[in-house]
Amino acid sequence: MNQMPPITKNLLIINVLFFLASIVAGKYGIDLNHMLGLHFFMASDFKIYQFVTYMFMHGGFAHLFFNMFALWMFGMTLERVFGPKRFLIYYMVCGIGAGLVQELVQYIEFESVLAAYERVDIGSAIIPMSEYLNLMNTVGASGAVYGILLAFGMLFPNQGMFVFPFPFPIKAKYFVIIYILIELLLGFQGHDNVAHFAHLGGMLFGFLLIKYWRKKNRNEYYY
Repeated sequence: MNQMPPITKNLLIINVLFFLASIVAGKYGIDLNHMLGLHFFMASDFKIYQFVTYMFMHGGFAHLFFNMFALWMFGMTLERVFGPKRFLIYYMVCGIGAGLVQELVQYIEFESVLAAYERVDIGSAIIPMSEYLNLMNTVGASGAVYGILLAFGMLFPNQGMFVFPFPFPIKAKYFVIIYILIELLLGFQGHDNVAHFAHLGGMLFGFLLIKYWRKKNRNEYYY
């Protein structure tokens, strides 16, 4: 851990601490995921700070583990390239951007499907629309992590990577393209309760930020 760049290390620690805190709080009847997760902006439980706090909450150990594994695997390299300050800015912009895209997707869903109803059947009960909107809650660092994957593919496009189930290395740029296509496909299917468009939103905001930095700093060696 001592050789790990400071922002990557601290992000890992903070995410783990938030996860542990959510477990402890749950034993006292406090749902931190509900409090700190990102609610739909038309819901009564929405708070503006949730655009930041939702990135540090996770829906379970597997969710946390895979996000933190990707952050550790790719974040260390990017932080050494960007520097700590710029890497933190990039991470936060991707995470907040992912949240904004998720809000937009939920708003489109609301206007196209839900706005005509006053009550919603959730299977176990029929609840008022106001209560249903508060169930639309997003948690996880995935948006920021997908932004990191996008950056790695842009900065090291020809870097070989071993990715299951391929028995041979594939270039990072193709790895990113495959992920984008998968997220698009799953996003339009929309049946797995995963915020796929938020993942794509993190990539989009990461792409735009890198393009902005490249234009602003044409002489920086790592671009």
